[in-house]
Amino acid sequence: MNKKLLVVGMATVFSLGLAACNDGGSKATEKQKVSETSTSETQTITYLKKDYTVPTDIKKVAAASLEAMEDAAVLGVKPTGAITVGGKLPTYLAKDLEGAESIGEKMQPNHEVLLKMKPDVILGTTKFQPEVAEKLGKVATMIPVSHISTDWEANLRLMGEVSGTKEKAEEVIKQYKEDVAKVKASIEPKVKDKEAVVVRIRAGNMQVYPASVYLNPVLYEDLGLTVPTEIKAVEKQEAISIEKFAEMDPDIVFLQFDESENAKTPKVLDELQSNAIWKNLKAVKDNKVFINAVDPLAQGGTAWSKIAFLKAVEDKLTK
Repeated sequence: MNKKLLVVGMATVFSLGLAACNDGGSKATEKQKVSETSTSETQTITYLKKDYTVPTDIKKVAAASLEAMEDAAVLGVKPTGAITVGGKLPTYLAKDLEGAESIGEKMQPNHEVLLKMKPDVILGTTKFQPEVAEKLGKVATMIPVSHISTDWEANLRLMGEVSGTKEKAEEVIKQYKEDVAKVKASIEPKVKDKEAVVVRIRAGNMQVYPASVYLNPVLYEDLGLTVPTEIKAVEKQEAISIEKFAEMDPDIVFLQFDESENAKTPKVLDELQSNAIWKNLKAVKDNKVFINAVDPLAQGGTAWSKIAFLKAVEDKLTK
C-alpha cells in the first residue's frame, strides 16, 4: 500500500515538474517571439556615418525640405507630405509631387500637421535650426538631408532606401555620370580657358558660393571648368558687391533669381541689369549671362538640380 502511494506521489510530482517546465518553456518562447517581432518592426538606416531607427515597413514619408522633395521627384516617389512655398507646391516640382499634403512652409514645417499625419520618417534638411530639428524629431525619426552638393549620391540613396527605390537611385547616379562625360566632351572647345560663375540674388544681394556648394560642383568638379581665384576664397554663401564682381569679370555667368527670395526688393534684378558696371561685364557684352538656367528654387546639391543644370549648361554653351 505504502509503495503504491509512493509511486503515485512521485508520478504526480514528475507530471507537475513537466508542466512547469513546459509552461516556462512556452513563456520563454513567447518572450522570444515578442522580442523578435519588436526587432523586425524596425530597421537601422546608416546615412553619412550616422544611424537612424525607422520602421521596417515605411508607408508614410514626409518630405520636409526641398532637398528631399527633389530626390523624391527624380525617383518617382510620392511623399505623403511636402513643404510649400507661398502655400503651394513649388511649380517645378508640383506635377511630380501632386497629391502630397502640405506640411508647412519652407524651413518652417508645421508640427501640428505632422502629428496628425503620423509619418514613419521625416526627411528634413541640415539647414534647419536646432530647435526645429528637435521638434520634428519628437514626431518621428527626422533625418537631416545634407544641403552640401557633394553629398548628392548619399542623399539619393537615402530616399531610395526609405521609399523602396534603391535600384532606381543607382540607375540615376550611373546615368548622370555617363551624361557628364558626354557633356564635358561637347562643351570643351567652348569653355577652354574661360571662367564661369554661378551667382544668386537673395534678399536683394548678389551671392556667390564655395566651389563645392550649390550648383558649382557641376561646373568645377563634374565638367572640369577652372575655379576662379575669387571663388576659391569663398567659404560659405557670401554677398558680393557689383564692384567686386566686376573685378572677377567672368566669361560666363549663370544668374539665379526668385521673386519669393526677394520679396522686399522686387526690382533688384532690373536695377542690376540697368547698372552701368554690370553692362560693362565681359559676359554681358558677349551675351553669356543666363538668367534662371534652371528653376531659381532648385537647391543645387541634389540629383534633380544637377541633372537639370547639366542639361542647361549643355544647351547654353554648345550654341
